[in-house]
Amino acid sequence: MNRRTFLQSLSATALSAAAGSFPAFASLPKMKITRVRAYFPPNPNPLFNQSDVVVTIETDAGITGIGEGGSKDTLAQSAGRLIGRDPQYIEQLWQDMNRAFFYPPGREKTDAIGALDLALWDIKGKVLKLPVHEILGGMVRKHVECYNTAGLIPGITQGMPIKDRARITVEAGYRAFRFGAADTKANTTFNTRERINKVREECGQVREGVGPDGDWCIDFHQRFDLADAIRGCNLIEEYNPLFVEDPVRAEAFLQDVPTLRSKVNVPLAAGEEWGNRWDFNPLVENHSIDYVRATLPNVGGITEMMKIAALCETHFIGIVPHFTGPIATAALVNCLGTYSGPVLMEYNYQGRTLPHLPVCLDFKDGKLFANERPGLGVELDFKQLTQIAEFTEPVTARAQTYFRPDGSITNW
Repeated sequence: MNRRTFLQSLSATALSAAAGSFPAFASLPKMKITRVRAYFPPNPNPLFNQSDVVVTIETDAGITGIGEGGSKDTLAQSAGRLIGRDPQYIEQLWQDMNRAFFYPPGREKTDAIGALDLALWDIKGKVLKLPVHEILGGMVRKHVECYNTAGLIPGITQGMPIKDRARITVEAGYRAFRFGAADTKANTTFNTRERINKVREECGQVREGVGPDGDWCIDFHQRFDLADAIRGCNLIEEYNPLFVEDPVRAEAFLQDVPTLRSKVNVPLAAGEEWGNRWDFNPLVENHSIDYVRATLPNVGGITEMMKIAALCETHFIGIVPHFTGPIATAALVNCLGTYSGPVLMEYNYQGRTLPHLPVCLDFKDGKLFANERPGLGVELDFKQLTQIAEFTEPVTARAQTYFRPDGSITNW
């Protein structure tokens, strides 16, 4: 089926559905996934949890979905599970990719599943000629507020006092100024006791820079043990941070964050290195954190992010997603723009248009805006990309999927 035939079929069945013969969703013509490709963008990020590998899912209807994340190796098995399948059944495909093999996916593979999931949602939007945020229920906010990652925006120069950097950032329209408690040169001595004293001094300057009603946040970067994290949080409480990010090591979150919560009064945010809703559930349910740092595609894509959002909404917890690549950022605007709770996004592109993405993010005055472009609203310049993988054959070796009597997927 080519694109023209598919769209003609879509139009005819949509009219039939409108006439009341059957539900519109059920009327969508069937199509098959024929190929998955992965590409490096210019200057690719080498960190898997910040992967900006571009992923495309091609169909026999001529509709191509765009996603981001993963690597050649981590994408292979999950991409193979998609070949020959109908891309419109996103939840079923996600369950299959997540459950078809003996070991549950770790964080690296979950990131790859998330990249594919983004592309599936992009296809869904393009088929329906709707932006993903409309499919998910529509925007609940005029824009998505941001804070700047690296602290470098127009008007800020290297070496500028932190007080002035904070002031210029909020004046530029960003909701908050963010800086790191561990911003020292890499591969050198890091004295946590000395650094905490420096943190208190800098927090006082930042508060003065943003003013009495401005917001700021600080990232402890997981470099403090519990005792130092407690001391650090208590020393800066008087400066009223919006939140303290990743105050202890991720491996210790489930044990140490609840203890920290009982000993400090500052809001806490955690989870940029975590994967799925089962990681976050106890911290959210027990109000051990105030903001979840879940991001795309790391959590497994939009399919999983919306479940985490529902968990957060149940317990009145905000979401402050960690930055990843630009396509994932566009996907975050689409899905978290529909979340009714507090949202603040980490953003570090300074309004630039990236060479391989002539159409991607709508950013202005420190804020990200939704758009009405179909799917995720991004367009690729393939001339700027370098293909690194292609998957056209189904993966069935050692894959086992079991079904309940009603056809839904059950445990391996």
